[in-house]
Amino acid sequence: MSIILNINRLTKHFGGLAAVNDLTMDVRVGEILGLMGPNGAGKTTVFNLITGVLHPTEGEVIFQGKDITGSKPHTVAKYGIGRTFQFAYLFPDFTVLQNVVASFYLDAKCGFWEGLFNTGGYKRKEERVLEEAMEILRMVGLEREKDILGNNLPHGLQKLLTMARALAIRPKLLLLDEPVGGMHSDEVEHAIEAIQRIRSGGTTILMVEHNMRLMQLCDRVVVIDFGVKIAEGNYKEVKNHEEVLRAYFGKESHT
Repeated sequence: MSIILNINRLTKHFGGLAAVNDLTMDVRVGEILGLMGPNGAGKTTVFNLITGVLHPTEGEVIFQGKDITGSKPHTVAKYGIGRTFQFAYLFPDFTVLQNVVASFYLDAKCGFWEGLFNTGGYKRKEERVLEEAMEILRMVGLEREKDILGNNLPHGLQKLLTMARALAIRPKLLLLDEPVGGMHSDEVEHAIEAIQRIRSGGTTILMVEHNMRLMQLCDRVVVIDFGVKIAEGNYKEVKNHEEVLRAYFGKESHT
């Protein structure tokens, strides 16, 4: 299976502390890769280094064979990497559909003069964006909520809406940062179905999550602690790994 993202000896220091330390891992085309670790392990820092929010102290990030190390976030998005955050960032006074449509235009290539004079080409582009936005809402299961204000959605559906907004850039790789954090069980099942549809649609996924139900979706799991990789394998292989148990619970496996 070919590699879409390669992280090579990635390191990030904050003062004298290494939040990420000599991390090497890859993401394969079409898979769901889980990134696990206890609180403070450096998982979100890894996401921030991939997406250009932070610049690494050392190491490199290679996406589809291109060195994107230290690229600015909007450039990383143009290359085809989408990202959600732990907290739901929405346009609260926009409807669900308007939130997704607006996300298509955050890096708008719609011509100023086309819009000003309302040309036929601009109208066709608007129609296509609406069609694609509705398709994304169907993918995450929010088509029935399309006319509800984003701020009026329950927490779990707001997180699904952030996922929909990230899909508006048509990413080849989607980074999900705790996509079911704070959800109740029914919302978690809803999110699982959405993530499975996203992957079936051809998007590769790198996911940080504490919910073990989500980790069981993953083809592979990488576990880090204090920014260092301590285990890698499928979920069954890593869940009883001695280093993983020690990191989470301070104990070793008895199996």
